[in-house]
Amino acid sequence: MKYLLLKHYRGGPTPVGDWIPMSEWTSEEIDAHVQFMRDFAVRLMETGEFVDAQALAPEGSFVRYDGERRPPVADGPFAEDKDLIAGWMVIDVESWDRAAALAGELSAAPGSGGKPIHEWIEVRPFLSDQHTSTG
Repeated sequence: MKYLLLKHYRGGPTPVGDWIPMSEWTSEEIDAHVQFMRDFAVRLMETGEFVDAQALAPEGSFVRYDGERRPPVADGPFAEDKDLIAGWMVIDVESWDRAAALAGELSAAPGSGGKPIHEWIEVRPFLSDQHTSTG
């Protein structure tokens, strides 16, 4: 089963501890965080559970269809910071329990002061035949 692990710039339920935004981290703290993410991905490559991962910039726009022969409408972004996605990882694992366990490990990435940030990781299963069957 494939799952999408979403990292938010500041999202999920109530933050744990004294949450400090990455924009206030030192370059060494950012490097340590990024290295943790790389090491985590390498470990999942070795077990065959890694599919892909990307970090995303905080800026972007919403775009929608506006009718035939009309240009798409672009606006925003109007999402609150907590709703912006910082990055994602796709994993292919045997069960929801394994996906949740890996998300828990990913949540321990270091942040300010080198301490685990305890960030909330959104775990979303890929849509499959199981989710689309009518019975």
